[in-house]
Amino acid sequence: MPALLEWQRDFARAVLSVEPALVREELGITGDPGARLAIYRNNYLGNLVRALTLNFPAVQRLVGSDFFAAAAQEFISQYPPATARLDDYGQAFGQFLTHFAPAAALRYLPDVARLEWAVSRALHASEAAGLEVSGLAALDEAAMAEVRFVPQPSLTLLRLDTPADAIWRAVLDQDEAAMAAVDLSGGAVHVLIERSQGAVQVRRLTSAAWHLTQRLCAGEPLHAVLASRDELLTGDEINALLADHLAHARFIDIVVPNAEQSA
Repeated sequence: MPALLEWQRDFARAVLSVEPALVREELGITGDPGARLAIYRNNYLGNLVRALTLNFPAVQRLVGSDFFAAAAQEFISQYPPATARLDDYGQAFGQFLTHFAPAAALRYLPDVARLEWAVSRALHASEAAGLEVSGLAALDEAAMAEVRFVPQPSLTLLRLDTPADAIWRAVLDQDEAAMAAVDLSGGAVHVLIERSQGAVQVRRLTSAAWHLTQRLCAGEPLHAVLASRDELLTGDEINALLADHLAHARFIDIVVPNAEQSA
């Protein structure tokens, strides 16, 4: 008789297995109990496929329901959920699609999935008040040299090899003209995804503005980012970019490491 933990692992394998009958045989489950396990497995897979459909609606529309369901089931077998919260399921879907052979000709599909995951993440991120500018104004020169920004939980920065943002909008808007106008040869795009005033926003940044923002959000000191800034950005453009970030509450706090250590 297998130990409880071993049996639970085998049971989970039976639910996730492409050929559950083989695993049911290993578990000694036959007859009606085996049929009930098959029903449980089908319900389990159905719930996960529906969760992926909700998190990746544009991907589903691009490839169709049958193709998406087949891809989703393969993804589920390779990446079973780690928690019961299905809003959190699908982070690796874009990565999975880059290696999913039937989607090889759709080189923009992984980018659309990555964007949709960032949109879903922004939608479900916790609320956080924006940084009070007075907190920056109160810092002395030494503190300003070390200050680091803490980004909003809903904020994600993506570099996409294809214009996935334009594809995503066109698909969800069912705008055939916009879809026909998408230029896949246009090169990489840099996008910022955030929740602002209760709605998720996706906006493009220039490459230089994106890289500066990405470094700030990664926790690099402000002075280091400015000292090695991209020459494509003028001082006025940097000031305008920082002002825009502060005005849209993209940072929620500041950290001054040396000041904390000496306190």
